[in-house]
Amino acid sequence: MSVLTAIKLYINKMIDNCGKGMKVFLLGKDTLPLVSITYAQSDLLKKEVYLFERIDNSARESMKHMRCIVFLRPTPENIQHLCAELKNPRYGNYHIFFSNIIAKPDILKLANADEHECVKEIQEFYADYIPLLDHVYNLNIKKISSAVSTSWDRSCLKRSADSLISVLLALRKYPVMRFSAKSELARNLVNSTYDIMKEHSHLFEFRRSDTPLLLVLDRRDDPITPLLNQWTYQAMVHELLGIENNRVDLSEVPGISKDMREVIMSPEQDSFFKDSLYSDFGEIGIKIKDLVDKFQKQQHSTAAIESITDMKKFVDNYPQFKKFSGTVSKHVAIVGELSRIVQDYNLLEVSETEQQMTTQASHSEVQQKISSLLRNPKVREMEIIRLVLLYCICYEGQSGHNPRQFIETMRNRGISEAKCKLATSIMNYGGKAVRGGQLFGEETKIAMTKKYFKGLQGVENIYTQHKPYMIDILQQLQLGRLKETDFPWHGGSPQRIGEIIVFVVGGITYEEIKSVHEWNISNPGNKVVLGSTCVHNCRSFLEAVSSH
Repeated sequence: MSVLTAIKLYINKMIDNCGKGMKVFLLGKDTLPLVSITYAQSDLLKKEVYLFERIDNSARESMKHMRCIVFLRPTPENIQHLCAELKNPRYGNYHIFFSNIIAKPDILKLANADEHECVKEIQEFYADYIPLLDHVYNLNIKKISSAVSTSWDRSCLKRSADSLISVLLALRKYPVMRFSAKSELARNLVNSTYDIMKEHSHLFEFRRSDTPLLLVLDRRDDPITPLLNQWTYQAMVHELLGIENNRVDLSEVPGISKDMREVIMSPEQDSFFKDSLYSDFGEIGIKIKDLVDKFQKQQHSTAAIESITDMKKFVDNYPQFKKFSGTVSKHVAIVGELSRIVQDYNLLEVSETEQQMTTQASHSEVQQKISSLLRNPKVREMEIIRLVLLYCICYEGQSGHNPRQFIETMRNRGISEAKCKLATSIMNYGGKAVRGGQLFGEETKIAMTKKYFKGLQGVENIYTQHKPYMIDILQQLQLGRLKETDFPWHGGSPQRIGEIIVFVVGGITYEEIKSVHEWNISNPGNKVVLGSTCVHNCRSFLEAVSSH
């Protein structure tokens, strides 16, 4: 049940159908990132795909000797562009593939436009989502509602429902459904998805060896996870630097070389990254140091390498090291920047206090720690905001809960009034009155445990305690204890469920992606595919919260 493998098979089939000869990929704004994330350009060159073009680029040259693979979402805009293309074809022939169900009137439009009879085939290949890993996909939709409403933006609802239909068809699943009861967003998405399945029921006539489940959750049910600092590699890179379509912008990193200003962080194209996605920060340092040590032995170098800073200096002084392992020099630069941010902004102490709040540790002790951190000049604005917002959520309703004192400190630190108002916005977004489930119920509390990271000097020992609420939901579901009042069924309840497709309205995090990966290893009978409108870090999450 791999969403990434499904996309790869579809793309391979498109290329094979086109036959031998020089090919061009004609793509839309939605399918271009999908192809670039799934395949390296060098791998597509081996398959005789020499050119990648956007269908909305009217300045394309005519190349009649090339075969054209058209891969588009079946949107009105794309149909219009494609009709114009077929009336004045730039390529020898066209193999057309749509990423989702195409309406019959649109097929008729294309047939009428094909005056030169260049179209060889039209097919539906269900790839209307962006795969990130085997078990994860997203839609890159950061904002799902209008500025004046907390309900779905109509186009975002359609896009999300279409993507779910595509995933279900790609994986050949006909699921039963459950959703977060308090969320109108989740309810509306389930209803829209069910209506499309009913309208196109002939497409869902699969042999059923088990009963899969589609579980639709709402980000607002767990506003804590996106606010936390992260300490595993992929999650940490996204939190502190940002990952967008497998690209990381390092242009603001002090002293970064020109060739490192933007780097690719793709598990499919970078074996070191793939092997290190869920490694903790200390382990990454050890893995990189092992490779640097290997190079040193080859060069008979005796330079002492004891820290991440030493590694950065070594790479700078040995340009031939990049030839030995360009991938590793990229990761040395990234880990070096992560280490600088952690040290400069006191993130370990901040993170320790965050983790204590997730377990609702001693209220008075936490208040003292937050007060101290808010006065610490090393603690930057982002960490101040996340500490105050976590306090608002974690201690809501408790005796002595008083976020006003912290908000006043924020003002005294020169933080804008708009950002100070986030303390109110987070309660409107995910306070007790809004969220569903039992975020702090007895079923979700976990004991404080310490997990020490061992590694290089410069990577201090830290501990983590937090477990995403999503995992508690999955555990209760597996045990048959997930309350129907909190997560009602849509369309009947089976005796036993098999694989699970979880879709989170409003965004997921890399901490949840890691937790689902670990769940899948431990629970092969209830493996999870995780999808969402986007993948948040704290910055993008606060932008979503600010509209509430």
